Amino acid sequence: MVNITDRDLATVRHEKIAVIVRQKRVVKVSELCRDLGASPATIRRDLVEMEKLGQLGRVHGGAVNMDSRMEEPVFEDKAALAAGEKQKIARAALGFIKQGDSIFLDGGSTVLSLAGLIQNKTGISVVTNSLRVASMLSGEGPSMIMVGGEFRRLSQTFVGSLTKPFINQIHVDTAFMGTIGLSFNDGMTTTDPREAHTKELVMSNARQVVLLADSSKIGKISFVKFGSLDDIDVLITDSGAVREEVNKLKKKGIKVIVV
Repeated sequence: MVNITDRDLATVRHEKIAVIVRQKRVVKVSELCRDLGASPATIRRDLVEMEKLGQLGRVHGGAVNMDSRMEEPVFEDKAALAAGEKQKIARAALGFIKQGDSIFLDGGSTVLSLAGLIQNKTGISVVTNSLRVASMLSGEGPSMIMVGGEFRRLSQTFVGSLTKPFINQIHVDTAFMGTIGLSFNDGMTTTDPREAHTKELVMSNARQVVLLADSSKIGKISFVKFGSLDDIDVLITDSGAVREEVNKLKKKGIKVIVV
């Protein structure tokens, strides 16, 4: 007779959990309980063990695929992802810009969609560290100031410590920011420490911060944290966002607009 130990059963669960996390990228504890017929305490214990082995990353209420935590697609690929949702988010963000405003446009692909909507808008001042945004607004339209620094090709932005002297001299009405990941437990995260540094500088010099993040970013974490949830005044996302995460962000005092 073969005796099946608890360790054997745990190994089987771990294999199944790994498959589910790879497929879904982000999965909740409640989903794993349902799919595996295990208790929440058992699943949480499994996730702790698997995280120690580098097989996944834990986030509040679930787990994420480690292979996708730190990856950032090239800009063209990133812009093509969830393009329809990003356009809807950008149109909603347009309502936060009024005549005479000074705004900062970050290097995110959703923020670039917003830049496209203000190409012909005069009477506003735009500050940006994004080469793509600067190129889009280089014709007629808003007055524009470009932030210099170390050029990061992957995101097409100027980042790092060299951005500090300039950013610390400006104050904008609204900063429109992007992020690689956003979760209640881990806050805003991105892939590069230099980019995180510049994002923090911008948010600290803005009267209002509007975060533009499609639903694929909600519940996801990346390599390095920037700022805190207290820095976010408004989050604009789409209807695919994990409701549990969105509700927690609302309770944190963030105004959430779902398009």
